[in-house]
Amino acid sequence: MKKISLLKRGLLNSLGVVIYIGLLVPIMNNGSKWFGEKDNPWLTPMLVLLLFIFSALVTASLVIVKPVMLYLDGAKKEALRLLFYTGASLFAWLVILMIVLLLIK
Repeated sequence: MKKISLLKRGLLNSLGVVIYIGLLVPIMNNGSKWFGEKDNPWLTPMLVLLLFIFSALVTASLVIVKPVMLYLDGAKKEALRLLFYTGASLFAWLVILMIVLLLIK
C-alpha cells in the first residue's frame, strides 16, 4: 500500500469533512419540506441529536483517529503534525468559503 504524506492526508481529511458537511446542507435546508412544517415534540429533537452525534462521529473519525493512532504508535511528532495540517486545511476551507460567500453576496 502506498504511503500518503502527512500533508496530503491532512488535506484529504479536511476535504472529507467539507464534503460531509456539503452533503448535510440539503437536509438542513429542505428538512421542513421533506418532513413537514410541524415539529414532532419527540421525533424532531431525537433526529437533530442523532444527526449531531453521527456528525461528531464522522468528523472525529476524519480528523482525530489517525493522529491518535500515530501518537499511540509512538510517532508523536507526526501525530501532532497531521493534526495541525488537518486543522490548518480546515481553516483554509473556512476562509475560502467565507471569501466565496462575500463575493457572491
